[in-house]
Amino acid sequence: MSLEFQVTFDCHDPRALSIFWRDVLDYVHPGPPGVEVPDGVDPLDAWDEFLERAQVPLEQRNSSSALIDPEGRGPRIFFQQVPEGKQAKNRVHLDVRAAPGLAGDERMTALEASCERLTALGAVRVQRFEPEPPFSGGFIVMRDPEGNEFCLD
Repeated sequence: MSLEFQVTFDCHDPRALSIFWRDVLDYVHPGPPGVEVPDGVDPLDAWDEFLERAQVPLEQRNSSSALIDPEGRGPRIFFQQVPEGKQAKNRVHLDVRAAPGLAGDERMTALEASCERLTALGAVRVQRFEPEPPFSGGFIVMRDPEGNEFCLD
């Protein structure tokens, strides 16, 4: 039996970075504990109300955020605020499967379209790697809004 795991990002702005990754991965923010979030209500608004009722000081309200896969298949993603900035290349990064089952020009066109969408969300394009069959189908290296590298694969 495999173990469940969570992916954790150290960051300066957990709320903003979780919104970016929510939109990249089509994940969702879970509601606060014990709170049923009605349809049409943003879970982040529910969190704001929950933290206000719990009298959490304003300066602590953006200390963490989380995302879950709405289909329950993917890992939970946790964002925790840290004081230090990113120092070097990440030792672990996400490969976002943006062109599953595609090859050649069709694959690279799909990756470019995804790159364009993510750039509009705040990502930065770093470098495109062309297909090198049979070892690589091609990919695009990007950075999220806090500089963490990831690949469109």
